[in-house]
Amino acid sequence: MRYLFISCFFLIVSVFSFSFSFTGSNESVNSIITKEKTLNSYNKALYDKLDLNDKLDFYVFNTAMEGYNKIQDRKKDLLTIIDFSKPSTEQRFFIIDLDKEKVLVSSVVSHGKNSGSVLATSFSNKVNSHKSSLGFFLTENTYMGRNGYSLVLDGLEKNINDNAKKRHIVIHGAAYANPNFAKAQGRLGRSYGCPALPRNISKHAIDLIKGGSVIYSYANSSKYFETSLYV
Repeated sequence: MRYLFISCFFLIVSVFSFSFSFTGSNESVNSIITKEKTLNSYNKALYDKLDLNDKLDFYVFNTAMEGYNKIQDRKKDLLTIIDFSKPSTEQRFFIIDLDKEKVLVSSVVSHGKNSGSVLATSFSNKVNSHKSSLGFFLTENTYMGRNGYSLVLDGLEKNINDNAKKRHIVIHGAAYANPNFAKAQGRLGRSYGCPALPRNISKHAIDLIKGGSVIYSYANSSKYFETSLYV
């Protein structure tokens, strides 16, 4: 009888504890949901103010903002978004000043030669793949290389883009990354995996974002989103 009483006592305590934990968990989930809704509302208002409706899908912008807010080592209130779901003939490189709430640069940008032709459909983190990489990056220093003035990128996501430095994935200017080239060829020229910009804007763009700003490179890839650290 005594053992039965003790067993019942522990059962009641366990149920009570479970109920308490469950209620607390619900409150935590509700708090998270409320916070996410608030952030999404802010992101939508900012998206509308930036007049990106016909230039960049809100889903891409919102995902970029969610990741940006989780990156602690950023040093600038600038967010660069590269939307590889768009063809290379369209503007798909955007530098956004989140403090001043302005789009500073909107441009075409080249993708890797093995990522696709007009559209980039294949991405890699492997050395010598000559493909573009997805995910979140932080910008580092600049240097003069074989492609001229270039910007070093640090890939933040393991197995997704963390080989960016080994692959020499940098932002640089290129003659083939020019709208006139696209008009003649039906697509931009392609790089070895670097996001290459038109030469007439590359230095300006690099100087804006060098030294610790966030870059988000997006494409329609469910595999990426399942393994991303930041979204």
